[in-house]
Amino acid sequence: MNHQYYPLRTVQVTRYVTPLREGGSLPALAEADDGFLYVLKFRGAGQGVKALIAELIGGEVARALGLKVPEIVFAGLDTDFGRTEGDEEIQDLLKSSVGLNLALHYLSGSVTYDPVVTTIDPVLASKIVWMDCLLTNVDRTVRNTNMLMWHQELWLIDHGASLYFHHSWDNWEEQAIRPFAKVKDHVLLPQASELEATDSAFRAILTPERIRAIVDMVPEEWLDGPETITVAERREVYAQFLITRIASSAIFVKEAVYARKSLI
Repeated sequence: MNHQYYPLRTVQVTRYVTPLREGGSLPALAEADDGFLYVLKFRGAGQGVKALIAELIGGEVARALGLKVPEIVFAGLDTDFGRTEGDEEIQDLLKSSVGLNLALHYLSGSVTYDPVVTTIDPVLASKIVWMDCLLTNVDRTVRNTNMLMWHQELWLIDHGASLYFHHSWDNWEEQAIRPFAKVKDHVLLPQASELEATDSAFRAILTPERIRAIVDMVPEEWLDGPETITVAERREVYAQFLITRIASSAIFVKEAVYARKSLI
């Protein structure tokens, strides 16, 4: 599974189509200068650029693992954009999001994954559970699956709630080797009977070089924060967090297997 890393494409947003109210971060459907529609995630939204960093790293880790994720692009917003927007809340959001944002290709005609309607096979379920344990993604529950069915295939969206260690930097080393207790709420855990086999396959794919290539995609301007840590140090923390977590994946796999046994 040799995935070559190319720089992400950059598009300019030309038209704000409609807000997508179901997201906590007020994402929007927008059109870009390449003629395509995108789900646009704003740097000016509640979690700021940290949600965009999690979205980018999470989405590209999923892609490296052979899971289906809509194309992720950088989306530029210029200062004139949104002046004609009538809604004050949206206008404020657009103003505070001038510059580089993140967008995912819009899967027109897709439907939200419903576990009652569609059963996912054990191998795919195990892959997604393993990855969400790695990323500490709290947002793949029955209430909010963040998965879409499109052309009869399962697509993963919305990794912005991943990597929650980055909301407080001080103990990331300890967080890197913690089990992922929230796995017990994962919508696919009941089907995930192949976690051990998945673990050895995925550890072989996510080498330190592969992780660094993904983390290197994060724009410098997103890594500049109020903390006393430099951009380069911050980038290194993201890489080290994931490399450490993969090296000690037995910890979160054991937790997931245990949580599954108590479910079924």
